[in-house]
Amino acid sequence: MPNPRLRSVHVHPVKALRGHALAEAEVQPWGLAGDRRWAVVDASGKVVTQRRHPRMALASAESLPGGGIMLSAAGHPTLPVEEPRPSTTIRVEVFDTPVEAVPAGPAADAWLSAFLETESRLVHMDDPARRRPIDPQYALPGETVSFADAYPLLVTSASSLDALNALIAQGDHAHEGPLPMNRFRPNVVVEGTAPWAEDGWTRLTIGEVTFRVARACGRCVVTTTDQSTAARGKEPLRTLARHRKQGTRLIFGQNLVPEHPGTIRVGDEVKILD
Repeated sequence: MPNPRLRSVHVHPVKALRGHALAEAEVQPWGLAGDRRWAVVDASGKVVTQRRHPRMALASAESLPGGGIMLSAAGHPTLPVEEPRPSTTIRVEVFDTPVEAVPAGPAADAWLSAFLETESRLVHMDDPARRRPIDPQYALPGETVSFADAYPLLVTSASSLDALNALIAQGDHAHEGPLPMNRFRPNVVVEGTAPWAEDGWTRLTIGEVTFRVARACGRCVVTTTDQSTAARGKEPLRTLARHRKQGTRLIFGQNLVPEHPGTIRVGDEVKILD
C-alpha cells in the first residue's frame, strides 16, 4: 500500500453552512485558519446548525481576503461581510457553553433571517482568548476550540468511506448510497490507508504539523442531510449503528488537536506516529 497522503483540505467559515476546499491551510492551535470562526445564532443567542435547520446546507460561506466572508445561496443576492471590529460583544451559547462573540451587523443578520425564514444573527469569534476550552477529559490544559462542535480538526479517510458505502449497499436503504464525504464535513481527508485504520491512531503528522488524536467522532443527524438538497434520509446512521457503535456513539472519523502550528498541503505525506 502506498504511503498515506493528504487528499483534501476543507474549511467551513460559518459553522453549519457549506464550506470550500483549499490547496493548503494554516493550522492554528484551535483549528484551521478561517474554519468555523463565524456562527449563526437565533433570537435567544443559541448557535444553530443543520441539526435544527437542514436548509443551512444550501447556503455557502467563502473566505475573503482580510478575514471577511461572502455569503451566497440560490435565489438570494450574494453578500460580502467584512470581519467586524471587536468594539462590542454579545454572549452566545454553543451547546450550553457561553462564549463572547462580535456581531457581524444588520446586513448579515437580514440576509440570514431571510434565508432561514426566522430571526437570525451572524457572529464572529475574533479573539483566541474567547475560544471555548476542549473537554478536559480529552484535552491538555489551555487547549481550545472555536465554533466547531468540540475539537479543532476532524480527519476522515477515503478508504473508510468506501467501506461504509459498501455496507450501506448491503442494507435496507441501499438506494441512499453511495454517500459523498461532504456528509461528514471533515477538515482533512486522508487516502492510502486501510479501512478504519484511523481507529488505532493516537498521534500523526500531516506535512509539517503533528496532531494528537483526541477522540473518535460520534456522528449526528447532520450526516443524514444531503448537502446539495437539504433532504434527509436514514443513512449513514442506520449502517453506523449496526457496524460502528461505541457505547451510545456512532463513529466515523477522528477528532484532532494540533501539537503546534504550521501549514498543511494537499499531497502531503501522512505519517502515523503511534
